[in-house]
Amino acid sequence: MIRIRPVRVEDAEGIVNVLNPLIQAGTSTALDRVFTADEERIFISAFPSRGVFNVAEKIDDGAIVGFQNVEPFATYTGAFAHVGVIGTYVALSGHRQGIGRLLFEATRLIAKDKGYEKFSAFVRADNVAGLAFYKRIGFEVIGTAKRHAKIKGRYIDEMMIEREL
Repeated sequence: MIRIRPVRVEDAEGIVNVLNPLIQAGTSTALDRVFTADEERIFISAFPSRGVFNVAEKIDDGAIVGFQNVEPFATYTGAFAHVGVIGTYVALSGHRQGIGRLLFEATRLIAKDKGYEKFSAFVRADNVAGLAFYKRIGFEVIGTAKRHAKIKGRYIDEMMIEREL
């Protein structure tokens, strides 16, 4: 059983335990280096107040098995205040178990309460599973950013996706 709840600074170790294997696999994220728990604690502490940051936690043992966050698209103008940039990360062992969908439903509701009307994201074009997930929850591809990421000397296209809330 999975519980979705807001992130706490104490979740940093669990978050990097989800994130770092995804980064090391090198197929689902444009992040190109692993993170320490201390770096994650700083990130959580400095997370924007208007942002949304949820974790998926196993009820039986409290293990973090996924997380999702939304940050404002831009803070230098109010013109984009309705747009949030979303990121979703589920532990390799938790794929295709509905964790991403549970995270999204909770995140979407909180984001609407905070004034967001639309989510956008870049997803690696070669991340077939990630793109399929986002399409299942109502996102659509609106374009391709060619050679957008460069990881270990290799260019990777990214798909720009969005969803109205």
